[in-house]
Amino acid sequence: MAIPRNPKAKLQPGSSILFLAVSVAAIALLFLLSSLISTTGFSFSSSRVIEILVNHKDGEKYLYWGYGIDCPGKHCDTCAGLGHQESSLRCALEEALFLRRTFVMPSRMCINPMHNKQEILHQTNDTSSEKGWIATSCAMDSLYDLDLISNKIPVILDNSKMWHRVLSTTLKLGDRGVAHVNGVSHAKLRTDSHYANVLLINRTASPLAWFVECKDRKNHSAVMLPYSFLPSMAAKKLRDAADEIKAMLDDYDAIHVRRGDILKTRKDRFGVERSLHPHVARDTRPEFILRRIQKWVPAGRTIYIASNERTPGFFSPLSARYKLAFSSNYSRILDSTVENNYQLFMIERLIMMGAKTFINTFKSDDSELSLSDDPKKSTNVWQKVVDS
Repeated sequence: MAIPRNPKAKLQPGSSILFLAVSVAAIALLFLLSSLISTTGFSFSSSRVIEILVNHKDGEKYLYWGYGIDCPGKHCDTCAGLGHQESSLRCALEEALFLRRTFVMPSRMCINPMHNKQEILHQTNDTSSEKGWIATSCAMDSLYDLDLISNKIPVILDNSKMWHRVLSTTLKLGDRGVAHVNGVSHAKLRTDSHYANVLLINRTASPLAWFVECKDRKNHSAVMLPYSFLPSMAAKKLRDAADEIKAMLDDYDAIHVRRGDILKTRKDRFGVERSLHPHVARDTRPEFILRRIQKWVPAGRTIYIASNERTPGFFSPLSARYKLAFSSNYSRILDSTVENNYQLFMIERLIMMGAKTFINTFKSDDSELSLSDDPKKSTNVWQKVVDS
C-alpha cells in the first residue's frame, strides 16, 4: 500500500513542510504498527478500544485523501487549474458525505502559475507583460469558508490541532485506528465492518487525479454535490467583495469568455492548424459574441465580462450595443482582497451567478446559454480550426 510522500518544498511554505512531513511519517508509522500488531497477535482490549473511540469527539470518524489535491496523482510536481482541482476536491467531499465521515482537507491549494497572471485583474497596454503573483500556493481557508462547508460535510484542515489528535488516537487504537485503502469502492468502505468501524480511512487516490474516483459523474442521480456547491462556499471576504460589486452593477447580465490556454493549436503534417476546440477562437471574438447574444440580451444592458483574454480593448466592439464592466473597474474593492487569480475567479463566479442572464463559453447541459457549441470536455480529437 502506498503511503503519501513528503510534499515538495516549492508547493508548501516552510512553516507547513515540517508539520506535513510529521503527519505523513505518523501515518507511515501507523502502517508499520498495524503490520506488527497483525503478526505478533498483540491487540488492545475491546473495552479499551470502545473507550478511546467514544472519548474522541463523540466517536467521530475521519477520511484522509492526501496532503495535496491530486497528489498522489499526476499533478504532484505542478498542479492543475482551480476548476480541475475543485472537481477532485468535490469528489473527495462526496465520499466523506457518503461515508458520514469528517474530511481531512489539505490546508493549502497549489496555484498553477499559468493561471496566476496579474494582467487579468490590472489591464495594461503592455501585451508582452508576464507579471504574476509570486505565491505557488494559498491557504485553503483563504478560498473557502470551512464553517459553511461543514454545515454539509464536516471538515478539518491537515495542519489543525484536531488532526494532530486524530493521528495520536490512531496510534492508541492499533489496527482499529487506520485503514489504508486503494481501489476500494465507496459502498464497501461504508458497509464492510473492517472499514466502517475504523477511526481513520487513509485513501491513496488514483494515480491520475482525485476526481477519477468519481467515475459516474454523468449519472446525475449519483452526484451528491452539484457543481455550484464549492463556488457558493467561497470565503466570507470573497463573498463580501462580490456582494459589493453586484450592488454597484445593480441589474446586469454576465458572460464568461474563456480564451488563452483553451485556444491551443498545433499543425498537422500538411501545415493545417488544428485544435481540440475548433470553433472557440472564432466564437469568442467580439463580432461573433455580438451576433450570438443579441437574442438573449437586449441592447443597452450592462454586461459583466469575466475573461482570461489579456489583449487591451479586445472586447471594445461590444460597447456599441452594451455597457461593459470588468474586474479592473472595481480595483478599489479587489486590490485589498485579491492575492491570486483563484480568489479573483471565485469572486467573479459569484458575480456571474447573480446575473439576470448568464452566458458561458461552453454549454454543460441543454438548459445553459453558451458562446460556443463545442463541448467543454475535450474529445481528444484535433480538428481543423474554423475561422468563419
